[in-house]
Amino acid sequence: MKLAAISDIHGNLPALEAVLADIARQGVDQTVNLGDILSGPLQPAETADLLMARNFTTIRGNHERQVLELIDQGQYLDPLSTDGYTAGQLTSVHLDWIRSLPASLELAGGDVLLCHGTPASDLIYWLETTVPGFTGGGAGHATGIRPATAGEVQERLGAAVQAGHSLVLCGHTHVPRLAQCGGVLIVNPGSVGLQAYDDEHPHPHVVENGAPHARYAIVEKTDGGWRVDLRAVPYDHLAQSRVAAGRGRADWAHALATGWAARSA
Repeated sequence: MKLAAISDIHGNLPALEAVLADIARQGVDQTVNLGDILSGPLQPAETADLLMARNFTTIRGNHERQVLELIDQGQYLDPLSTDGYTAGQLTSVHLDWIRSLPASLELAGGDVLLCHGTPASDLIYWLETTVPGFTGGGAGHATGIRPATAGEVQERLGAAVQAGHSLVLCGHTHVPRLAQCGGVLIVNPGSVGLQAYDDEHPHPHVVENGAPHARYAIVEKTDGGWRVDLRAVPYDHLAQSRVAAGRGRADWAHALATGWAARSA
């Protein structure tokens, strides 16, 4: 079994197209999409159109849930907010597709689990932990986030061990990383569409991959275990940076152009 795992596209159509072109050369059996698909100031509707036509195995992320909540609750769709802009661009057809997506999914008779954050929550980072004021990575400023410890990874695995999965594919943090936890390999392919951001949940923190390349992963089951290839694909990131800037999102413009969060400049 050879899978391509994509996640956290965030409406970045050219990044997705570059990744899909790279996947087409890898001889995969299946492409799976781990959520946070459309939300952002780029091309949410066009991204939805492409993915609906390709019909990949897809689960929803926290941003799909949040976009639907905005619409279902009749809230103001702020065009300068990440989810508000997206919600204002989607048609009823797009929304019906989002509503149809499961929160998690098993493949290969239960051998593989797909989830966005962890099996318990689409908002919990699995392979990273937020720590107020944490400074790491030689960045010289407080990022508020560090790699998760072995104990934290194990705790977040929870019932997945009992279910007999050998591979879990997750997203949410945008950081490409893998961790072995007993007999289970957990792989985050990174983000197709956004390589840096800042967030307030559950504590203020900054995620930065340090380069603008679109990220995804190839995972292949072999006699010796799962082989993992974390891939970084170039695309016209500067054009997307200009799109974000034109829509009043300087933070996205900086992240798309550099792979670093604006506060790091």
